[in-house]
Amino acid sequence: MGISRKEALECFQSDDLIGIGMEAEAVRLRLHPEGVVSYAIEAAIDCATVMGDGTREGNHPAVGCAHRLFDAIRESIELGSTGVRLVRGVGGALKSSDMEWFEGLLRGIRQRFPSLWIETLSAEEILSLANGCGMGLRETIARLRDAGMDSIAGDDAQAQGSPRCCSTAEWIAVHRAAHGLGMRTVATMLFNTGETGANETLQQRVDLLSAVRQLQEETGGFVAFVPKAAEAPGGRELDAVTAVEQLKTLAIARVFLDNIQNIQWSGAAQGLKVLQMGLRFGVNDAGSVTPHGIGAKAGFGENAAAAANHPSEEDLRRIIRDAGFQPVQRDTSYRMMFLN
Repeated sequence: MGISRKEALECFQSDDLIGIGMEAEAVRLRLHPEGVVSYAIEAAIDCATVMGDGTREGNHPAVGCAHRLFDAIRESIELGSTGVRLVRGVGGALKSSDMEWFEGLLRGIRQRFPSLWIETLSAEEILSLANGCGMGLRETIARLRDAGMDSIAGDDAQAQGSPRCCSTAEWIAVHRAAHGLGMRTVATMLFNTGETGANETLQQRVDLLSAVRQLQEETGGFVAFVPKAAEAPGGRELDAVTAVEQLKTLAIARVFLDNIQNIQWSGAAQGLKVLQMGLRFGVNDAGSVTPHGIGAKAGFGENAAAAANHPSEEDLRRIIRDAGFQPVQRDTSYRMMFLN
């Protein structure tokens, strides 16, 4: 183990950002001596928006409207996607009829796109579905897997619990069940959270990192870890997590979680310049980019304006090269690298 819980807490309390960053860089060099930074091309598709209202089936559009979703997926593949992240797009508790809806949709996608990597449903949604169906987590995930789901969504475990999300223990239980079925998942830690915008304690942040590390020791099922700063309360930039705090959390995660191969930081979420700094604080993966030229029917639902504000593959590769690394495209599951 790179550092202990006590040492991780001391790092969070330290002002030595450069020293912590150098430790993280050393871990990255040990795990990735080849000097590459990977990324994926992936489309996030809002099922409710793309499929439209149609005839409602409970909380979801009619599966008969799925041809619109298939068209969106086909477009994303033609533009370079190696996988899709399907966003449910509607709220509310899930029940047994929702399981049938998801199974039908996943089977339709798998039949048409047999090699596509399909990621969908967060840990919280899987918990809701299991409770609504009266099934255990393992059985719930197994049914979704058999229908075509390759992985659960890389959702956000919060360092401080909230009534609107599952607890850390529940989040860990979902990922443990998925790993037990052979799935590999991504752990995303949302930090600087709270019901009123108050920071979680540093000890809670370390506790979550420790829980992720322990599960990785048990299962080896986490393919990557993503520390992600929460949005500022009310959108006030001055209340946002500072770049220093983001880089420190990133570096500590890299040193503490040396049993997880990849530390991912998203250029779309953090901004390309901040991402570039993160490449010297332990990051070896830049997340995913939206396929260039994607239309209104795929990726961002109602329109493509949001896609235009995200970095292009060309921009991402330039930032990586300027930082002194070789950009390499990977598939969504981290199984394969492509030289381009």
